[in-house]
Amino acid sequence: MHELRIELRPRSVLLLPGAGADGVLRRRGGVLERVLHVDDRPVIVRAAYSASRTAVLLGAWGATRGLCAVALARMRFAFGIDDDLGEFHRRFRRDPLIGRTIRALPGLRPPRRPDPFEALAWAICEQLIEFERAAVIERRIVARLGRRAPASTLSDLPTAATLAATAPALLESFELAGRRAIALRRVAREVASGRVDLSSEDHESGWRRLRAIPEIGSWTVESLALHGQGRLDQVPAGDLGLRKLVGRALTGDPRARAEESEVRGFFARYEPWSGIAAGFAIRGGLTRPGLAGTRL
Repeated sequence: MHELRIELRPRSVLLLPGAGADGVLRRRGGVLERVLHVDDRPVIVRAAYSASRTAVLLGAWGATRGLCAVALARMRFAFGIDDDLGEFHRRFRRDPLIGRTIRALPGLRPPRRPDPFEALAWAICEQLIEFERAAVIERRIVARLGRRAPASTLSDLPTAATLAATAPALLESFELAGRRAIALRRVAREVASGRVDLSSEDHESGWRRLRAIPEIGSWTVESLALHGQGRLDQVPAGDLGLRKLVGRALTGDPRARAEESEVRGFFARYEPWSGIAAGFAIRGGLTRPGLAGTRL
């Protein structure tokens, strides 16, 4: 067993996330912990603040030093340690919509997954459903199909290949709606076959191929982009909370619901940080998301 530890000073103020609702990322005291698989081999990763809280301590334990290094790079991405948001903070800390939240919570970031397929799979599970119900489905998928870490209670998501070979009826038994169960398997097949490369720098090509799959629409792809590919310019515009927020801002009517195009147009003023700006707007309490995703 090899061990690799690094201490990193984030480029911008950073707030580490809490435990994940799907049970994959866990918190024990002040330490975050999960298992990642690199080339199908498990690596345990842990993260915590330094004593001064000015740095993040990352550790990995795996079969080789190289596997540990890859796992740490993925978690470094997931936590946004290398994201430089200084210009975003300077430009918008007095913004009438999000400035107050930026000043109060400068370390806030959109939650990210260390593997883009995780973000895509969970986006499908979260379509048209309350987040709490979606999290139950995700935990069931991990419990039944996920990968276990040896000598540990930690579990990772199943591979795309595993989900591609899973009968939709089994996914439905976890209370995933039938059409979404079929969509999840189709997406997994595209990823497992290499026809969609979620790690390619050409994100848009992959998005177009995914959008050709029934039940995969703009909200799902924008969620993948923001939460799995680090695209802070992408806004999941079908989110009910954002549609309420923008509808209220544009009309003054608390019952108004903006169209997706209006949501994207509203947050265009924050480019190239539209996605993170939308997160600050929601966190600011002007409205609260009711469904994880109201569109496909």
